[in-house]
Amino acid sequence: MTDSQLSPPIPQPATLEGWLAHCERLHPKGIDMGLERVRAVLQRMNGGRGIVLPCPLITVAGTNGKGSTCAMLESIYRHAGYRTGLYTSPHLVRFEERAQVRGEPVQAAVLAAAFAEVERARLGRGGQPELTLTYFEFSTLAIVQALVAAQPEVLVLEIGMGGRLDAVNLWDADCAIITSIDLDHMEFLGPNREAIGIEKAGVMRSGRPVVVSDPLPPQSVLARAHEIGAEPCRIGVDFQFSGDRQQWNWSGRSKRYSGLAYPALRGANQLQNAAGALAAIEALHPRLPVTAQAVRNGLALVQWPGRFQIVPGQPTLVLDVAHNPHSVAALVQNLDAQGYFPRTHAVFGAMADKDLAPMLERAGALVDCWYFTDLPGTRAAKAADLLAQWQALPQRPGQSASAYPDALAALAAAHAGADPADRIVIFGSFLTVGAVLEHGVPRLAAPHLPT
Repeated sequence: MTDSQLSPPIPQPATLEGWLAHCERLHPKGIDMGLERVRAVLQRMNGGRGIVLPCPLITVAGTNGKGSTCAMLESIYRHAGYRTGLYTSPHLVRFEERAQVRGEPVQAAVLAAAFAEVERARLGRGGQPELTLTYFEFSTLAIVQALVAAQPEVLVLEIGMGGRLDAVNLWDADCAIITSIDLDHMEFLGPNREAIGIEKAGVMRSGRPVVVSDPLPPQSVLARAHEIGAEPCRIGVDFQFSGDRQQWNWSGRSKRYSGLAYPALRGANQLQNAAGALAAIEALHPRLPVTAQAVRNGLALVQWPGRFQIVPGQPTLVLDVAHNPHSVAALVQNLDAQGYFPRTHAVFGAMADKDLAPMLERAGALVDCWYFTDLPGTRAAKAADLLAQWQALPQRPGQSASAYPDALAALAAAHAGADPADRIVIFGSFLTVGAVLEHGVPRLAAPHLPT
């Protein structure tokens, strides 16, 4: 066959947006558990060298608290003077949020070039088969490629789901962290905490430290650590924290920090996340020394939008990506500790595959007015269905609920129904909070202002 008879090459996307659209079309399943396909593509990348990490790696698995733990680790190491690389998912507003170097998002053009390298490996050549990847698998390879190209001195990678079969687990962690474990993604990870713990424990490596910051971890996690000879470091056993209203203290196997200011991330649960981050920093201290001042500055200046984020103004706005019963329970605890508000209004949207009834029940103890919202995507629950689920639950006198076509319309209705002294909570899926952050949080005038 002559060159003129060959099929013309398929044009590649020119922009990051084009690559993301391309990734969404590649694989018939949004989630396809297993590492065979993505490992095969990785081994082909960069002329068959794969992606070799130039520095220590921390991977963070768990059900809740992963993103906050990653953010605190990155902030502390950055304030210690290290060149940091950070990968988290999903994003709130822009895809570039997922990949950060020294606290700044990687540019779209750099990510697009990394996607092109993944595509070259995926298509194969010289008799190699073409392989399909899910959106998450493809983007994980591209992001790690871009981060490694920036020559970081420490890498922090968040596990997307589970651990054992997650694409991030292709690389061996020098230190793994397992945050709190609860029931989520049960159709993929198993029906109970013990089964889910087995999946999370897949991030452990023999002879390497694993920080367990769940105070009551599943027995399966501890059994796996013993089986492979990992080095568990458990909260309440190997490290502890305590505090009062003004400051908190942390102690580990060889280090101790006293009189720490509370992390800039709000919520009582953030101390547990911070404690786990400090345990990892202690474990890697021989390779990555960190001063006490860097710890203090990193915790005091960390930023992570959408985690009990309070927006100043009237009425008070709270944004939180709580999207399962465990994280909603933590949100309710934090809201209860805020103090008195005459009424609490809630803008809520979620995925249909979540355990919705317990989330609505737990938040219902504080919420007076619900504003359910549709979200984009086939996995999302319809606002009308959320409203129907709420109506099937017992309600307190005076509670109300309504449905809206999008998060901004729901927020506008909440503003219209709120007094200045009230509180509006926007929570549920990342898409719910992200829609509000993307367009800016409007400070609409409440109609009940005194004349």
